[in-house]
Amino acid sequence: MAQKRWIQKAIKRPGRVKRLAAREGGLTKDGEVKMSWLIKKINEVKKRPPSKQKRSLLQALYLAKRLEVMRRGK
Repeated sequence: MAQKRWIQKAIKRPGRVKRLAAREGGLTKDGEVKMSWLIKKINEVKKRPPSKQKRSLLQALYLAKRLEVMRRGK
């Protein structure tokens, strides 16, 4: 049987993207992360010079985008 709540254990730093969005004005009135902000931030991070921090943040942003799509059922 598949483990329950497996995705919560897979996320290494919960709240990382949401805190970043709150600092930069990427949240809606309901407190959700805006998809347009996510896409803009992904493109911005991709343009930076390579480093480990960039890779980690980029993976977190991609995961947030993927989870948002999964949540909405698209």
